[in-house]
Amino acid sequence: MNTQQIKKNWIYSLLLFAVLSAIMALNTSDFFYKSGSAGVGIVILIILNFRNTKQPNDTWMIIGAFLFSIAGDWFMSNKLGDPMMFSKGIALFFLAHVGYLGFALLNGKIKWRFTLFILIVYLTFFVFMLYPAIDDKVLMYAAMVYLLISCLTFGASIGIQGDSIYKWTYVFGVFLIVFSDTIIALTEFVGYSKLDFMILPTYYLAHISITFSLIHRAGLKAKSQGL
Repeated sequence: MNTQQIKKNWIYSLLLFAVLSAIMALNTSDFFYKSGSAGVGIVILIILNFRNTKQPNDTWMIIGAFLFSIAGDWFMSNKLGDPMMFSKGIALFFLAHVGYLGFALLNGKIKWRFTLFILIVYLTFFVFMLYPAIDDKVLMYAAMVYLLISCLTFGASIGIQGDSIYKWTYVFGVFLIVFSDTIIALTEFVGYSKLDFMILPTYYLAHISITFSLIHRAGLKAKSQGL
């Protein structure tokens, strides 16, 4: 790799801080590290915006999504059995999904056949596994609405148009968020905890994958502009 390429690609190295933060978060209970994968992503995306004034405004959708994810994680980390804290956490993660969904729609369109398939799968999961286990009505409705937007976000990510690396690393990130949330639902509502060890690694890797996706896209745009 020549010097010019290193100058253009140095920002990828910042993802190492997100990885290190994730590793520390898995070994400590410090919220600073728990918020690191999303926090580093925010810093990287802001840098991308300032480096290239022609960077699309849709990047702010992901910055907002990461901010809401950090806030939602704080409520989840401090819920201490309080269903209202859990509901507030779900609401904030819902807003994060609005950001992920908005970004995908600005760069493509929903793949409806895939989305309907995912909706059928998750509505079946909700009706037969979650609904019987949730006593609190507010929490039940919050979980159902969150499930719906998760499916829409996943379907919209599949419809993103553009470079395959950019698209599929974004799709992979969204998939990991949905996967992590599914395990949380099984743990919190059904009491199935054998997959607990996968919740945080997939959650942190999701932020890293989505950030990587946008770094790659920024590099493609810079190259096309001769920067």
